[in-house]
Amino acid sequence: MTDLKRLVLEYRTGELVVRVLYRSNGEANPGTVRRRREVTDLCRQGLKDALEQLQEGDVEMVGTSGFTTHEDVLCTGRGFAPSGLHKKTTRGAR
Repeated sequence: MTDLKRLVLEYRTGELVVRVLYRSNGEANPGTVRRRREVTDLCRQGLKDALEQLQEGDVEMVGTSGFTTHEDVLCTGRGFAPSGLHKKTTRGAR
């Protein structure tokens, strides 16, 4: 059993970097095709779930920072905000 914890999307010039944080039962060897398939499936399902929540409008602004460079944190659904994340962050982006 694998449990998706976090997806981080980073847009760079000409590419998309997706960091997938998950907890597994430890059966998959890091160098195997099976692990790549497992991570790809987790990413695909996580993105589908997030898109569904965004389309339903079940999104809450839970964090903001920045002056001319902004970083806002959106969480979909209730109870999905990471613990310790405040409604507003007053410091600027670093």
